[in-house]
Amino acid sequence: MTPKETLKAYWGYDGFRPMQERIIDEALAGRDVLAILPTGGGKSVCFQVPALMKEGIALVVTPLIALMKDQVQNLASRGIRAIAVHAGMNRHEVDLALNNAAYGDYKFLYVSPERIQTRLFQSYLPVLNISYIVVDEAHCISQWGYDFRPEYLQIGVLRTAVDAPVIALTATATPAVADDIMDRLGFREKNLLKSGFERPNLSYIVRSCEDKAGELISVCNGVPGTGIVYVRNRKRTEETAQMLRAAGISASFYHAGVSTAVRTLRQEDWKAGRTRVMVCTNAFGMGIDKPDVRFVVHYDLPDSPEAYFQEAGRAGRDGKPSYAVLLWNDGDRKRLAQIERASFPSLEYIEDIYHKVHVFHGIPYDTGMGRQLKFDLPAFCRHFGLQQAAVFYAVKYIEREGHWTFSEDLEIRTRVQVTIDRTELYGVELPDSRMVPLLETLMRTYTALFSYPVSIDEDLVAGKCGLTVPELRQLLYGLSVNHVIKYIPADRADVIYLLHDRLHPGNVNLSPKRYDLLRNAFHDRVQTMLAFVAEDEECRSRYLLRYFGQDDSADCGRCDICRERARKPKDLAAALKAFIQAPYTLDDVRTAFGTGDTAWQEVLRDLIDRGEVPPYEY
Repeated sequence: MTPKETLKAYWGYDGFRPMQERIIDEALAGRDVLAILPTGGGKSVCFQVPALMKEGIALVVTPLIALMKDQVQNLASRGIRAIAVHAGMNRHEVDLALNNAAYGDYKFLYVSPERIQTRLFQSYLPVLNISYIVVDEAHCISQWGYDFRPEYLQIGVLRTAVDAPVIALTATATPAVADDIMDRLGFREKNLLKSGFERPNLSYIVRSCEDKAGELISVCNGVPGTGIVYVRNRKRTEETAQMLRAAGISASFYHAGVSTAVRTLRQEDWKAGRTRVMVCTNAFGMGIDKPDVRFVVHYDLPDSPEAYFQEAGRAGRDGKPSYAVLLWNDGDRKRLAQIERASFPSLEYIEDIYHKVHVFHGIPYDTGMGRQLKFDLPAFCRHFGLQQAAVFYAVKYIEREGHWTFSEDLEIRTRVQVTIDRTELYGVELPDSRMVPLLETLMRTYTALFSYPVSIDEDLVAGKCGLTVPELRQLLYGLSVNHVIKYIPADRADVIYLLHDRLHPGNVNLSPKRYDLLRNAFHDRVQTMLAFVAEDEECRSRYLLRYFGQDDSADCGRCDICRERARKPKDLAAALKAFIQAPYTLDDVRTAFGTGDTAWQEVLRDLIDRGEVPPYEY
């Protein structure tokens, strides 16, 4: 089949979006390719179509577990076999998944980046017939990127073991980041394909206001349809959603601290239109394909153009008029300055936190690699008398240096550790005869049980022992009461995964040069956002596109700056013609041009009478 025939057979579409076909052709020709497509530009199709046309299995590296699961399910719904390996799985599950990928009829293997360097994954590389190395969120490999993740560097090492072309994909990359991505992924030759980032239906609006709540209510009431409101922290999502509901606006909130079941329910209610406005942190939005979002409001000033551009771009994917509204005031300036200071504590402080985390979990020097630690930030800070913000950013910085991975609100499996000596184990009198075969099963399945708490697969162990999962949990609890095991039931928590044994003082290798580079890059992104909101001459769209290396764009005619410039009578007709896209309503025009100035109404009537714009809908 041709690419278009493959697209039609599995997705039902007759043609590709702009740039998709060129990217697919490059991949089919065996060339490495970096594709930069805007949010909602259809990046998945760019690697899924060529992978279906080529023998073997595509190795897809992505850091987003939720998105990974969604894509596996979406592919399955189309009759395409895909499988995933990520941080939330134990060794047995990973082994089974990799075995299926190697010897089963699968076309896609999704892998989180930290899994690439494990011995188990490396042992399967020789028998995995890899057709493509696909790198999603490719900006994460760049030290210049706003979301650098050190575990992504392991992808470059794959090039020495796997002879397969690379398809790298991202929605946000400056020219410097794009070059760095291709270097770190070992491109045989530079090959960058970039779609135009213009969003002609999207109006960027920046408003300086002290009464953000009143302005937000005004936007929600003035723009019909579904919306997203991004706020800076979890507590603020709940407060803002409650404020909108009190104003008679259907709203809910979403953040990583809400249980998976509740998050899923709220997301489905919002996608189905049962909830109109979702107030959320940046945990919401990745991989959510809702084309008819009419407005995205940033209630707090983002700290990078990349984050802002990606989140704002979730509005209007269906091509209809939509709005990206950013509300800010002097409080945002002060908050960003505080975040910038807190994000980069001293290297001495960061190394001290590295050792304190190990001490807190009882991990001596030269041990710990592969341990998964439940990290209770408030309890840790209380124990050592530390400030939470500084510790949080130190933990995140240590992750950037490649010493561990830090996952917020991860689902933690049940963990078990045998607490008595192996020689004494069979001399213990147990109250239930089923406990003996259970212990034997655990010891055969998990070799490190005597060293530290090991994650277990409850379904697997229960099945081997002929038990139900509730019966298994009851027996494990009984063993813990009899001081035979340490039993830690399944939970949700922040998790640190140790990538190597604990290092000795002075050997943590925190590079001052890299520290300065990262701090300066962060500072530059913050300053760019502050300049963006203070801008009063350059078109908002042109400003953002220029940041991402697109210098040849025209004024959008729709943003607040373009409209303010066009309020001069001679330019008003041109502004209205640039703004209006059928179908539209008077509410759309009022939101864009304001209710206080009625000059546009006469001009609009004249344009409609002359047939230069279509009539509005009632």
